[in-house]
Amino acid sequence: MPSLATLRVFLDCLEEGVLFLDADRRVVDMNNAAGRMIGRDNPRVVDALCPTLFFGTECARSCDARGQCSLTPAKGEDGKVQDIVLKTPAGLDIPLRMWAMLLPPNDSNLYCAIILRDRSREVELEAEVRDRWQLGGLTGRSRAMQELYQKVLRVAASDANVLVTGESGVGKELVARALHDNSARAKGPYVAVHCASLPESLQESELFGHAKGAFSGATGARVGRFEAANGGTLLLDEIGEISPATQTRLLRVLQEREVVRVGENHPRKVDVRVVAATHRDLAAMVGRGEFREDLYYRLHVLPLHVPALRERREDIPLLAGKLLGELGERYRRPDLRLSPEAIGMMESFAWPGNVRQLFNALEYAVVNADGPTILPRHLQPELAMPVAATAPAAVPLTRYYTSPMTEDEERTQILRVVEESGGNKAEAARRLGMSRTTLWKRLKSA
Repeated sequence: MPSLATLRVFLDCLEEGVLFLDADRRVVDMNNAAGRMIGRDNPRVVDALCPTLFFGTECARSCDARGQCSLTPAKGEDGKVQDIVLKTPAGLDIPLRMWAMLLPPNDSNLYCAIILRDRSREVELEAEVRDRWQLGGLTGRSRAMQELYQKVLRVAASDANVLVTGESGVGKELVARALHDNSARAKGPYVAVHCASLPESLQESELFGHAKGAFSGATGARVGRFEAANGGTLLLDEIGEISPATQTRLLRVLQEREVVRVGENHPRKVDVRVVAATHRDLAAMVGRGEFREDLYYRLHVLPLHVPALRERREDIPLLAGKLLGELGERYRRPDLRLSPEAIGMMESFAWPGNVRQLFNALEYAVVNADGPTILPRHLQPELAMPVAATAPAAVPLTRYYTSPMTEDEERTQILRVVEESGGNKAEAARRLGMSRTTLWKRLKSA
């Protein structure tokens, strides 16, 4: 085997960094590229323990835990590749790909070589690709998402009301935010209110405000959400959950562009662009007399529909990568990545809870992963179910809303789903595509 001095001329011409280690994991030598990547010169590195050069990374932690280089393959094992982000002494974050190779017996006390590749440009290109397939917080390169992006940008140029529909967890609130951020109102306030979380007795006060002494407990005047959003955008999430009385007052606000606080008589002008969102079929609710027809058409000026995740499976790897990056930052594990097998399992699942469920599944995997690579065994057990087994649950029972039902049919449907859910009201409401408050009212009337 040639001496290190002979090899150095060749090694210093390589773009890859090379660290030579002895059997005790101490650095014997390195080339110039390795020095640039780790931000240290040769004299400061020679004889140092390799894990100390990569302190804080998964590679160093695994190496310390094993007492030997975690990258050197065991007998019968393929070569291991690991991506890390190394913080240099100068405070720079350098994304590196590293692997190792065992060396044949030699007179230079060399046991293995660690090869480093700088991924900075690769990461930049990945970021550019991600940006190309993103609009605000929305991510997807499928045709369905590309069409949605175009519609969002087109609708953002208008000032008319928008109705965003789609199943729970698809990201309707992200569409509303993208509409605001790309509109002429972007510098104005963006106010979101979740209508399903408001008790019926407080809906009008929350939306339109109240005067001091308007009701018991009103110790001071309060600005409503419409006034708070003046000059900007107001998201009315789960609009199908507001009471008939609030529907009537909301219609007047949209028509007159003014609000009257509870307990007052004089109107206040407001300049608000309303974006309403719902997972319910408002048209069917109109047919059943549960939602005002005139309000529906006032909100339905510019409709936008967000596709379910199962309808754009090709977006799952890209979306999962983005969400995993966010979770990696939260859990301080930036080197996490998904194995091809884990991605394949996720692509095969039906995702009844859509993107929200995907995020939760990834968080479960991050907590349970014992290394930098998320494997199928780290995912929730239900993700291993075949597509055919999960398909019926993939569509929440929103068909309850797709066509008018008689009261008897409605009662039978609700009671059946509650029984199938083992009496769990929250799960039954999710399957039926309604809030728990609405389910409770239906059960009470049944």
